[in-house]
Amino acid sequence: MSHTVEKIGGTSMSDYAAVRDNIVLHGGRKHNPYGRIFVVSAYGGITDMLLEHKRGGDPGVYALFAGKAEEESGGSDHWEAQLDRALSAMLAHNARLFGECADRREADLFITERMEGVRSCLQDLRRVCTYGHFQLAEHLTTLRELLASLGEVHSAYNMAALLRREGVAARFVDLTGWRDTQLLPLDDRLRQAFDEMDLERELPIVTGYCQCKEGMVRTFDRGYSEMTFARLAVVSQASEAIIHKEFHLSSADPRMVGTEKVVPIGRTNYDVADQLANLGMEAIHPRAAKGLRQLGIALRVKNTFEPEHAGTLITREYVSSRPKVEIIAGRKGVMAIEVFDQDMMGANRYDSIIVKAIHQHRARIITKDLNANTITHFLDTGLGKIKRIIADLEEEFPNAEFQARKVAIVSAIGSDMKISGMLSRTVRALADARVDVLAIHQSMRQVDIQFVVDEDDYEAAVRSLHAGLIEADDRKPVEIAA
Repeated sequence: MSHTVEKIGGTSMSDYAAVRDNIVLHGGRKHNPYGRIFVVSAYGGITDMLLEHKRGGDPGVYALFAGKAEEESGGSDHWEAQLDRALSAMLAHNARLFGECADRREADLFITERMEGVRSCLQDLRRVCTYGHFQLAEHLTTLRELLASLGEVHSAYNMAALLRREGVAARFVDLTGWRDTQLLPLDDRLRQAFDEMDLERELPIVTGYCQCKEGMVRTFDRGYSEMTFARLAVVSQASEAIIHKEFHLSSADPRMVGTEKVVPIGRTNYDVADQLANLGMEAIHPRAAKGLRQLGIALRVKNTFEPEHAGTLITREYVSSRPKVEIIAGRKGVMAIEVFDQDMMGANRYDSIIVKAIHQHRARIITKDLNANTITHFLDTGLGKIKRIIADLEEEFPNAEFQARKVAIVSAIGSDMKISGMLSRTVRALADARVDVLAIHQSMRQVDIQFVVDEDDYEAAVRSLHAGLIEADDRKPVEIAA
């Protein structure tokens, strides 16, 4: 049977009625919703409470338990109080979804038992680590995996229960490994779970977190649900992979540019998706996209709240019918580390040592630039790690000068941007908006141009590039996904 694998994002999951009416039972699916596998994210904000806030960095249960709260944010709260807050938020979701009925009591009992089980684990771990032979640091990765799994198991259990009330033969598929004794590689774990699944007669609702030998959070960090989704599409040989989000994959952030000015991209390729992921604006995690791309499985990104729209289709071979900019994307809060050393010229070891220090502190490089005696890396990380990286580098290069500052990156991206004068057009658009450019990066492949600007100029830069490169380019309508 030809089937699809579909992922539902956290914000969409928080609106069950929209998920039910616009995705599961939409159109001709009301009487036959099968032939699909749904991989679900945690409800919006829950994983932030369990781990740490993805953008703001506010500590969750993990950060507080690991003792990172004071280091990263100056917080002084206790992990058990945060666990109580997370459980209260989960129970509030249950109350809103189920009302007063037996299903709610069962859902409350299910997630409460999980959360209390985790509480006991953390208390025992803290107690064991008072003995010198046991070091807390050695167990933090496993703890992070355990906490991450709670959000997805909560939302998947609820969605399956709610759909069964609608008469759908929904099956809750728990991949979190709760009390499992065997640890399998990811693909084997997925094959095992779906070996005897009858997709013509039942609708699997799958946890976005999957316990596996590779370690989902350790390997993919917060992109783990996309990895479960993508590998499941590959392992099951799906006809198409679909992501349902609360917005279209659009030509820019509508909150910044205006909903009346942005347009859905319609068609693009995996190369563009990777450029977006590099900026933290993931259509899909780049390592998740790899398997889909290699197997030739198309990825469709749809807006949960506009079910009639075909969304954006991402394929391996697509190139726009004419050269153009497809999307203006970027991010604030990028940390730039500049290393200047007059002795750098002709010494090849500088870059490798700098990159090694960055990787040792688990910071991610977005881009970099260099000249004869200066190397600047633009990093996705916080100020605490920046200080530690510089401290390490000062030992390696005692005569070097170091500067760190917070900047923003804005990028014009397209599957084919080989347009004469493109660089001058982009620079002019920024100059007209009085945005000073701190650095420019353009590769010979011409799929993106990146501009480093001051954080205060970020939104102005996005709006000016969108106006000059997309709104002004009205020669042909957007290419619509099939």
